[in-house]
Amino acid sequence: MFRLVRAAVVAVILAIGPFSAAVPATAAPLPTIVLVHGAFADTSSWDGVAARLREDGYRVVTPENPLRGPANDAAAVQRAIDGISGPIVLVGHSYGGTVISNVHDAKVESLVYIAAFAPTQGEVALLELNPLQYPGSQLTLALRPKIVDDPSGIAGKNLDAYIDPASFRDVFAQDVDPATAAVMVARQHSLALTANLEPSGAPAWSTTPSWYLVSTADRVIPPASQWDMAKRMGAHVSSIDASHAGLVSHPADVAAVVEAAAGR
Repeated sequence: MFRLVRAAVVAVILAIGPFSAAVPATAAPLPTIVLVHGAFADTSSWDGVAARLREDGYRVVTPENPLRGPANDAAAVQRAIDGISGPIVLVGHSYGGTVISNVHDAKVESLVYIAAFAPTQGEVALLELNPLQYPGSQLTLALRPKIVDDPSGIAGKNLDAYIDPASFRDVFAQDVDPATAAVMVARQHSLALTANLEPSGAPAWSTTPSWYLVSTADRVIPPASQWDMAKRMGAHVSSIDASHAGLVSHPADVAAVVEAAAGR
């Protein structure tokens, strides 16, 4: 009797063996996507991209970027990701690229730059707008100063810059429909004038795989500057025919680059 039972067990094991071997290993968890907005924008600029990523199963976090300077703002993003467990894909648009370049966290498995600054150590972002080397930016002529409340500033105040509403769409978002551009104008956050003059720290992109999406119709960061930064980084580079606000006008294309960086 024992021999018959043992034979039956062996037969069952042999029968199911090929099928059990074919069961795939558990897939690696999807990384959390952290989207960092740039100057003259807020978290809502990521809405279209975030919606597509969430539809594809990703957890998405959109922290507020204080727009005070690379060190301060990187610390703010770091606080936002401290509570995230598991791998992270960190994405920055425009000045947000400067910020993510200054975040150093072992959980960040890749960096994505969307028409963004990607400074090297000791560099100030404004160098990438040098009109002699990279002509074409219309930003500086459209900027307007204002005094803002800022606990980190002198006497609780700071001098910020914002884009003149009359010039915003033409300079920042010429391929965005007028109604959406008007909302962007109303929601824009000003940037401390010292932010783009603060030397950047050691770049996270020097040790972390990076992706860069160039906006070839950009009137804020000249495309030639974007191509050069991406080349210097050794990033995976692609491009779209978009304004500086390509994350708003082409959210599907931007989401596709983020998902490529996620590597799942």
